[in-house]
Amino acid sequence: MPVENNLASDLQLIVPNLHRRYSGVTATNRMVAPILATMYRAAWLGPHAPDGIARMGFADLLKCWRHRTPLIWHARRNDEMIAGLLLRALGWPLKLVFTSAAQRHHKRLTRWLIRQMDAIIATSELSASFLKREATVVMHGVDTMRYAPPADPAAAFVETKLPGRYAIGCFGRVRAQKGTDVFVEAMCRLLPRYPDFTAVIVGAVVPEQQGFADGLKRQIEAAGLQSRIIITGELEIEQVQRWYQRLTIYAFTSRNEGFGLTLIEAMSSGAALVAARAGAAQFVVEDGVTGVLTPPGDADALVAALEPLMRDPAAAIAMGERARKRVVEKFSLEAEANAIAAVYRTLD
Repeated sequence: MPVENNLASDLQLIVPNLHRRYSGVTATNRMVAPILATMYRAAWLGPHAPDGIARMGFADLLKCWRHRTPLIWHARRNDEMIAGLLLRALGWPLKLVFTSAAQRHHKRLTRWLIRQMDAIIATSELSASFLKREATVVMHGVDTMRYAPPADPAAAFVETKLPGRYAIGCFGRVRAQKGTDVFVEAMCRLLPRYPDFTAVIVGAVVPEQQGFADGLKRQIEAAGLQSRIIITGELEIEQVQRWYQRLTIYAFTSRNEGFGLTLIEAMSSGAALVAARAGAAQFVVEDGVTGVLTPPGDADALVAALEPLMRDPAAAIAMGERARKRVVEKFSLEAEANAIAAVYRTLD
């Protein structure tokens, strides 16, 4: 719904999302924004607005010029930082916050933009180490009610009509950066030994990665595993959540990552986790307890970590239960929103 006149006058927080393409940044923003909207008079500017927060258009934004009290503008991308700086220069009373998930040295423009912000949030200690200024670490959270284990795991798998009794998944866009090829290589080696398992890749194949995806399909066909390594393509979020519930094991295979939200989505859903040390994995996973950590891009290491769990599904199920407990205790959306709100309070 659009911003009402009384909300425009009382607005405290603007959540800009200036990208039309749906991405992991958008996904994390969409989850926490409605929780923040229960704490602040907030509005979402741009596409992909979630339920639970008012929507504002650019006409509504004009009403906020020379607002009587400062507004928080919480950017998550360079163009959103640039827009916030321009608006402030033109008379919008903005307090600028930026969340950085990148785990690399920033380019000159980004470094300059970061210096102009009133507060900086990093999604992990590693991300914070690249910022060259003080930052508050706030790790992402997940909706532990939506991403929850199924009431009947066996029935959840049966409804897929896939062969076997257990599913092992790898979610995200099909591309090398996500390590989809590492997962397929591991599955081609492991599935012939463990007929009770079927592998599921949930994610879109974007046009520029079609050649990469075609190569994976040829590899799967050469191994005779077309019925046991499934690529679903892009799905609605509700379908993705249901696929998490069908998993016994989740493989996080990214070569590099900002945070890697699928880590905590899978853990929250009760899947045992084998995770490459990319993104926030080393800060989220208790190695050997709530998951197993492996080097990025290493198919041999992935096979070695997955095989004991595939050999002993009961152990995998127990690990998934511990993973779920850790997320509920440490990585809920409420914990993330409360930590972000604490940063906002420093701007008063």
